Amino acid sequence: MTAEQITALGPAFTLFLQFFAFCFGRRETRRHLTTYARGLLSDLPRKSVEPIALAAGTAVRTLQEFLTHHAWDHERMRDELQRRVVRDHMPAPGTARPGVPGLGVIGLIDETGTAKKGDKTPGVQRQYCGRTGKVDNCIVTVHLAYLYGDFKTLIDSDLFLPEKTWDADRERCRDAHIPDSVVYRPKSEIALEQVRRAVGNGLHFDWLTFDEWYGSKPQFLAELERLGQNYVAEVPSNTLCWPTLPKYHSKQKPFAAKRVDNVGRHSPVFAQRQWRKVKIKRKTLPPECWLVKAAQVHLSRDGAPTDRTYWLIVAQNAHTGEMKYFLSNAPPRTALKTLLDVAFTRANVEHVFRVVKTEIGFSHFEGRSYIGLIRHMILCQLVMTFVAEQTDRLRGEKYGDHARTSRPGLEHGLPRRPPPRLQALAG
Repeated sequence: MTAEQITALGPAFTLFLQFFAFCFGRRETRRHLTTYARGLLSDLPRKSVEPIALAAGTAVRTLQEFLTHHAWDHERMRDELQRRVVRDHMPAPGTARPGVPGLGVIGLIDETGTAKKGDKTPGVQRQYCGRTGKVDNCIVTVHLAYLYGDFKTLIDSDLFLPEKTWDADRERCRDAHIPDSVVYRPKSEIALEQVRRAVGNGLHFDWLTFDEWYGSKPQFLAELERLGQNYVAEVPSNTLCWPTLPKYHSKQKPFAAKRVDNVGRHSPVFAQRQWRKVKIKRKTLPPECWLVKAAQVHLSRDGAPTDRTYWLIVAQNAHTGEMKYFLSNAPPRTALKTLLDVAFTRANVEHVFRVVKTEIGFSHFEGRSYIGLIRHMILCQLVMTFVAEQTDRLRGEKYGDHARTSRPGLEHGLPRRPPPRLQALAG
């Protein structure tokens, strides 16, 4: 970004931060919000407390206390951020934004690992780290991202607290300022709480999508249905289903549930169907071609077939031969292309993680305080949403479904096209 572009964005960022001023009781604390948030948006190579404070001419200790000890309501900030997304970036029921594909609002559920040194960072232990692709010393955080058209941002983040090394050692937890109310929970339960929280703040998801780890949890899928949420879930190949209802409830092989990979290969329900070629568009790469078959099946729940049917989609990459399996609770008349488009939007959450980790400093947190970590993640969400808003607006797109077609900063003469760095952040 040029100096002129940075100067032009400054007033918009100031107005954006003022939207959250009521989360702070004292003016001095609000000033530290500006310091920290501008540090996250800056070009500093490392965006932890010390370099941000030194660059701003603020005492390092003061900024550390802002993150860990000062009185301000970070949970309210997260909730208000979600309500802002509802107000400015969610279509009204029954409407759509011009030029946006008809997929509606998609919630992306995923987790990410962040490598850490030492053993003091809350939640750190040797566990699988998706970022490094191996078992590593890291923390794991669970996230909910929001996608509507080209607008995407993180709207919730929580720490996964390991059971044996942390939850079972409450003295260690207290040393890291982890409240006694924060205990081990499976990542699927954390994700469910995030979905419930978002819905409580007014968000409506036309779809939720997630990887096969979450798709392998029957109770997770069942709870999403109880919440009235449509989903398209990638599932592992050993997921059990019945292509047709068995005549008898029996564990004998002819009547037992079948693996989805075997159903896709051998069941008459799929064998009688022709492979359909579908092209999946990608942002910066050529379209991918997938060969797909789909049918309605009964899932296995507690060893018995479900009363209703679900979509089972078998997809093979035409170039690499890679196989994927998807389940969806969408109505039977839903277009297959729609289901596949939703399933493959999951790549957007990887882009969001890349942005918040490399450009906004999500992975740069250095501290031993649970509250500090949670606040750091929420402030990263804040900055990510500002970047997404400005990039979206600077594209010249307008919302036809809101009365508020103007945005903070328009009166300051911001450039019409996204500056290069904002383009890189938004993808």
